Amino acid sequence: MPQLLASGYKVTVYDIMYFGYEFLPKDDPNLTILQGDIRDTAKLAAAVAGHDAFVSLACISNDASFELDERLSTSVNLDAFEPMVLAAKNAGVRRFIYASSSSVYGVSDQPDVTEDHPLVPLTLYNKYKGMCEPLLNKHIDDDFVGVTFRPATVCGYAPRQRLDLSVNILTNHAVNKNRITVFGGSQLRPNLHIQDYVDAVEMFLEAPAEKIQGDIFNVGYQNLSLMQIANLVKKVVLEEYPERGDLEIVTTPSDDIRSYHINSGKVSRVLDFTPHYTVEDAVRELCQAFRRGALPDSFGDDAYFNVKRLQRLKAA
Repeated sequence: MPQLLASGYKVTVYDIMYFGYEFLPKDDPNLTILQGDIRDTAKLAAAVAGHDAFVSLACISNDASFELDERLSTSVNLDAFEPMVLAAKNAGVRRFIYASSSSVYGVSDQPDVTEDHPLVPLTLYNKYKGMCEPLLNKHIDDDFVGVTFRPATVCGYAPRQRLDLSVNILTNHAVNKNRITVFGGSQLRPNLHIQDYVDAVEMFLEAPAEKIQGDIFNVGYQNLSLMQIANLVKKVVLEEYPERGDLEIVTTPSDDIRSYHINSGKVSRVLDFTPHYTVEDAVRELCQAFRRGALPDSFGDDAYFNVKRLQRLKAA
């Protein structure tokens, strides 16, 4: 969002604010902040009037959300989606960008999972993410461009920080507990630095309509096993904190079998988009954020953990 503002966009944030909005640049005259629920279609339709593009990021996010009330995930992640698309279209929005998820692939032993790979959902989160994709394409036409991207697991430091994603989890443990616990270890996970995610959104806002209309793009960078991530975290943390001497990596069994190796060649080939920021960059940024006190109470504050926050708020 700060990047879009810096690029000259006028931006409206429409969000239920489970995680507040203190981290937003509230003083920017080109930013409008509206508290609202995407399930309130009338309010959303009024908010979107006069806008050229709609970036759909709202959802009960990540696979661990199965721990929440199933009705919440269903109402937000599935039931509200098509009415949201129609509200945007009827309001005159000309471009709709949907952030799906590479987790829609579930488990695959294919060395390179491309966009036409079958979807094998393991949780409601990735099942509903996949089910929404054709609901957008159902409504595209010459005046309404729709594109879906499937981002890899995001990592790195951001103003609205999450510490419930693989790279960030392991870095938090390494820095603040001097120990990394890996659940399983062989599972492959694609990763995407938050800066590359933001750059991708801006690219989809500006890409020629004929190159993206009705299409789906994987957006990821490094495919690493959880154990490879753990070893990379250990290396960087010991470089950033040489006084530590050593860092223990402990493995424990896991029932989280999600494993897939995505191929992001299409977005590079069609749209000339290539991620630039590595997992190592993400770990180093997080170390620096911890050192300057930017992430206080990194295990206790539920602001960093989507499911914990929603459970405390009794979100419904």
